[in-house]
Amino acid sequence: MLYIKIKDLRSLQSVNLKDKLKELRLELASEKRKVASTGVASKVVKTKDIKHTIARIKTILNERGVTE
Repeated sequence: MLYIKIKDLRSLQSVNLKDKLKELRLELASEKRKVASTGVASKVVKTKDIKHTIARIKTILNERGVTE
């Protein structure tokens, strides 16, 4: 679930996007905990992709006028 294309995100309904957003935020928090506990970022690209996907989802929700 790292990188999701914008075309695929736009095809989802707002409720599904909100669920996906919650899921990605949990995954990001998990990655941050891993880095904090080990002190080494094993997958920097993974964290970056998660952040970009979260931003895409938030942009789509804002375009649709949906609040989180």
